[in-house]
Amino acid sequence: MASADPGNAAAAAQKMLKIENTQKRDALVEIERRYQKVWADSGVFESNAPTAGDASQVQQPKYFATIAYPYMNGSLHAGHGYTLSKVEFATGYARLQGRNALFPLGFHCTGMAIKACADRLEREVEMFGQNFEHYTDDDEGDLDTRKAGDGTTSNDAGTTSVSDVTKFRSKKTKAVAKSGAAKYQFQIMLSQGIPREDIHKFADPYHWVHVFPAAGIRDASRLGLRVDWRRSFVTTDANPFYDSFVRWQMNRLKELGKIKFGKRYTIYSPKDGQPCLDHDRSEGEGVGIQDYTAIKMKVLDWSDAATNTIQKVLPSNTEANVYFLAATLRPETMYGQTCCFVGPKIKYGLFKLHDASAKTGSDNEYVVCTERAARNLSFQGYSAVWGEVQKLIELTGADVIGTLLDAPLSVHKSVRVLPMESAQASKGTGVVTCVPSDSPDDYATVTELAKKADYYGIQKDWATLEVIPIIETPNYGKLTAPALVEKMKIVSPKDPKLAEAKNIAYKEGFYYGNMIYGEFSGRPVQQVKDLVKQKLLDSALAFPYAEPEGIVISRSKDECVAAHLDQWYLNYGTAENGGDGEWNAQVRAHLLNQGEDGLNTFSTETKRRFEEALDWLGQWACARSYGLGSKLPWDDQFLVESLSDSTIYPAYYTIAHYLHRDIYGKEPGLANVRPEQMTDEVWDFVLARTAKLPSDSDISQPVLNTMRHEFQYWYPLDLRVSGKDLIQNHLTFFLYIHVALWPSKYWPRGIRVNGFVLLNGEKMAKSTGNFLTLRETVDKFGADAARVALADAGDAVDDANFSESVANAAILKLYELRQWLENMILGDGKDGQRSGPLNFWDTLFDNELNRLVWETKAAYDAHLFRAALRSGFYNLTGSRDVYRDAVGAMGMHSKLVRRYAELQCLLLAPVAPHWCEYVWTEVLGHKHSIQVASWPNDCPRPNKALQATADYEQTTSSAVTAALGQLVKRLVKSSKKSASASSGPRTVFDPRSSPFRLRIFFTKSLPAWQERCIDLVTAALKETGLVDTDAIGKSIGKTETKRAMPFIQQLKKRLDGAAESDGVGVGGDDQAGDETDKNVEMAVRLGRRLPFDEGAVLEEMGPVLKKMLGTRCEKVEIVRITKTTATESRSGEGEEGQEEVIEGCVLSTGEVLAMEDLPTIAASAAPGIPRFVFEPVN
Repeated sequence: MASADPGNAAAAAQKMLKIENTQKRDALVEIERRYQKVWADSGVFESNAPTAGDASQVQQPKYFATIAYPYMNGSLHAGHGYTLSKVEFATGYARLQGRNALFPLGFHCTGMAIKACADRLEREVEMFGQNFEHYTDDDEGDLDTRKAGDGTTSNDAGTTSVSDVTKFRSKKTKAVAKSGAAKYQFQIMLSQGIPREDIHKFADPYHWVHVFPAAGIRDASRLGLRVDWRRSFVTTDANPFYDSFVRWQMNRLKELGKIKFGKRYTIYSPKDGQPCLDHDRSEGEGVGIQDYTAIKMKVLDWSDAATNTIQKVLPSNTEANVYFLAATLRPETMYGQTCCFVGPKIKYGLFKLHDASAKTGSDNEYVVCTERAARNLSFQGYSAVWGEVQKLIELTGADVIGTLLDAPLSVHKSVRVLPMESAQASKGTGVVTCVPSDSPDDYATVTELAKKADYYGIQKDWATLEVIPIIETPNYGKLTAPALVEKMKIVSPKDPKLAEAKNIAYKEGFYYGNMIYGEFSGRPVQQVKDLVKQKLLDSALAFPYAEPEGIVISRSKDECVAAHLDQWYLNYGTAENGGDGEWNAQVRAHLLNQGEDGLNTFSTETKRRFEEALDWLGQWACARSYGLGSKLPWDDQFLVESLSDSTIYPAYYTIAHYLHRDIYGKEPGLANVRPEQMTDEVWDFVLARTAKLPSDSDISQPVLNTMRHEFQYWYPLDLRVSGKDLIQNHLTFFLYIHVALWPSKYWPRGIRVNGFVLLNGEKMAKSTGNFLTLRETVDKFGADAARVALADAGDAVDDANFSESVANAAILKLYELRQWLENMILGDGKDGQRSGPLNFWDTLFDNELNRLVWETKAAYDAHLFRAALRSGFYNLTGSRDVYRDAVGAMGMHSKLVRRYAELQCLLLAPVAPHWCEYVWTEVLGHKHSIQVASWPNDCPRPNKALQATADYEQTTSSAVTAALGQLVKRLVKSSKKSASASSGPRTVFDPRSSPFRLRIFFTKSLPAWQERCIDLVTAALKETGLVDTDAIGKSIGKTETKRAMPFIQQLKKRLDGAAESDGVGVGGDDQAGDETDKNVEMAVRLGRRLPFDEGAVLEEMGPVLKKMLGTRCEKVEIVRITKTTATESRSGEGEEGQEEVIEGCVLSTGEVLAMEDLPTIAASAAPGIPRFVFEPVN
């Protein structure tokens, strides 16, 4: 592995936040440690199924949630913390809702990753000594570095790529560089904080199984997770109970016909001697098999450059047949071949082709292809010795240009080998058959070759064979490729637009094309594709070939191949791709049923990804011979593959504490049973696959019934959370196996996926220094501040961002809020509080608390934890600040201070439980833990009139302060100009130095033209029940249309929005709503009146605004504007017009202001839209 630049890593590390003063953090951490011990000692998170006689819990709904358990080849990191937090927050909220919530966590150790690392350490100990004392910086590792392929293929393999439209591909896999700049495994261990003298112990793979799960429990506990640790376990035969569970699962799947045996293509590591599946890879996770048809293009006449070379190894008198081997995804286009391409600089070989089954023809055959392709072929039964390539000679592409070939099925019986600069050795066989009628890449290349034949050293007629129409498409006619090249103005084979053109051509041909040449003429391409392929195979003109879609590197640093193996596999997939179609259909039906018994995916994007996975995911090898795990029950030379032993373990959680007390199954659990007593029949009964008691079990019936009851109570699983990358394997397997083993009432109910986690906006990687383990995160910020940052990181399927600045800010916010509450509830702050009836500001704040409770509940219900944090913490404290500033010296109401404190604890408890526990018990004095508290379900619905009042107050206050700021900014700007130029005296007063007053103008009247528009809308509603803007527009004069129609559109939008919601309302939801109320509500919706008294609200706001504006503001005047319409004669026009006349009334004094005494802006006031001016007092 190439070392990362140490300078870059150091620079990245310098960007990480440094916390200089830790006093406030440490004060919070002290509380966290204290309450973590209290919770652990009390067992508050240990959840049990109610016993038959426990009437108090019979009606209590349950909530069971898990994450995909973490793999234990290292410490948990911040990314794990993000996934854990989703279940943690959901579990905390479920507890507040009165649900019996269970959150267990196990640790995955199955697979080859740990074993491969252990084996590397064993070799390194041999090389460098037990403590690696003989290592020097001059030692170089022999770890391969290769660039991963892009996961795409071409229509004729070897060219630049075009996706196979029948297969789904993930666009992103997990970051490969998790080991940083280390070359050796012992260096990786050092980077994880393992003492040098202990590292040699990890050469034993089971040492990993004992060290990292224990560390995982410690780190997760320090985050304050609500985990029931009694149910934790490790996988592999290190835990004999789990081992028994896995063997039972595999036996039952085999009996059901879901596990099969036979030859199939799989990604294979020659070095490891076994399939290399996703968890076994250091590079290429998610890369699958690409199936090709290998076309045998027989050599008729070698080029002059190749003749002598070939005759040295294949004399002319031999009966050998030599073929150029072209891999294609589009066998149906072979009728239109006009030439064959090779890369002039690519190295090819002449290889002996052997086939014991003789499916390729005779056994005296040779092929020209790349060595990479020949290596893949050798593991697919095409070499005399499995995995050994028989190479006769090496050639370059330039050597064979001009060679004459037979083109199977083509209208042109012989074609030439021509150069193609874009051919790739890393795709297919490196040999590309040319079909210019349907491949834009091919058409562009032959066009170029024909134009510059002399430059390329070929004869022009070799590149000008007739292009025959073979497929007709509705959008591009009978020659799709030439049509696309012309339409997209593609000018050369290097044009970047070719990639898009090839994609279009492939999809257009496959989905919409019809054959117009050959024996299948007239039929759709989708029907014909496989028929043409079979025709080629049956005629020995082609054979199947497969390879990995991209580069795959095993954890033992071996480049993998596609091997055709006898193996045990789970028959996933559709019938079309060789799988169990009925099984697939059952899973799909569960996915698409979003009802009570269906699967909630929480987003359409997640659902779409599952549908794609069900479309493309096929048979999956479930056994291997290297690594850690459980042995296959019927063939113990194999181990159960790591993604196949981890599909239904939520069922194991339900009874794990009955089986063992420790995670290794060494200490008997509540049932006091031994691993060997857990037979397949016992598992069947306990996990409710049968109602029949096991006949030969020596476990007592009460114990069996108790364990069965526990499973039946907790199942089905309510929520599973995982990274989005696991949809393509683990999560889809999870659905498949549940559907196979249980009836629908036990199938999962919810899967929520999240994106990858960025750290400070950048990809998290040890190689760059931008990395935090979970332990480091909690050490740095404490648990609650870290949890706040995790909640704030994001909710969507897109990548999230853990921001250290957010975590650091949370420390300050939590600390200062705690201090304020201590003072207000227990300290001197009590003295400044009021009691008695609620005033205007009290009522507004009380209603805001109601609104934020319901808003936060909606966010938690939707699992939108960032939104819940915003409303239940940031906005809640913001509303408190507004209230505190508004009441000022009169003091906050004591009842509301306590209510705010209690609601803050309850709304924030899922996210920051330690802080909330402290305030709940030690400040507010509750006797019971907040972990058993209840959500404020009795909270009244917000009064919409008061809510509108609060919105109005905030909007108006913000507008006033912003306007004053703009005024000051203009004064500063003008003073700078006047300082550099001679100017007259300033005519605008300066509110920074001169006394001023704020005058606010409001009105209950709309402008006359708006009233006319509302009349038209009201009439339309009464007549038709609809607002037809086109019809209304015909009733409006042309001079009014420009301003009237946007206003009417706004009215329609407001009315439509009110119809979709529960209405604007003029009071609380409990109001009766008689005819008068309905008329008032309609007036509110239409903007003719407000749901509150605007003048009274402004008068309440006056003292607050005066305080906000500073000591220079001496007065705030509220002026009511009255608008009347006067008729006037328009001179010279002989017609009458209407003029709007206004006058004002100062509410505090009753003084009447004539129109000429009012500023112009006063006339533009409208209900809910006040106008204001700043004026000098004199």
